[in-house]
Amino acid sequence: MEIDKLEEFISKVPDFPKPGILFYDMSTLICDSKAFDAAIGHLEEKIKGYNINKIAAIDARGFIFGAALAIKMNLGLIMIRKKNKTPGNPISFEYELEYGKDCLEVNPKLCDANNFALIDDVLATGGTANAAINLLRKAGGKVSCFATLVELKFLSGCEKIDIPFKTLIEY
Repeated sequence: MEIDKLEEFISKVPDFPKPGILFYDMSTLICDSKAFDAAIGHLEEKIKGYNINKIAAIDARGFIFGAALAIKMNLGLIMIRKKNKTPGNPISFEYELEYGKDCLEVNPKLCDANNFALIDDVLATGGTANAAINLLRKAGGKVSCFATLVELKFLSGCEKIDIPFKTLIEY
């Protein structure tokens, strides 16, 4: 399935989760095995030249695409979690949002000396992606590329990313 056909499987939901927000719902895409498999295949093509040995995925929808991609590429998966969701002694990275602060965590024992492709479902403002990149670096990892299914280009999130960025669909 060609990349442009994948867009048909993404629903646009106005005023969700709050008024004025247009939500891009990928539930229909992941529910269709052919579309989901095609999306994962296209993501693999985008990142395969970066000599990565692990996939890192951002909580929560990034886990869906990251896990499928890790299996397809026969790589391990590191989960970048929201605050207080990582057991043991995680390290954290706090970052600014429009409406306050947020925090991401990761188990540093899983990161050291690995070369990651960072995966998420959507790139919007770039704040979470930038925080995840910095968190992986803080934990001793290298992040060679960042890939998403969708980029909301009008929000200019890729300007905050200092590594190669790949996406399948731009809005």
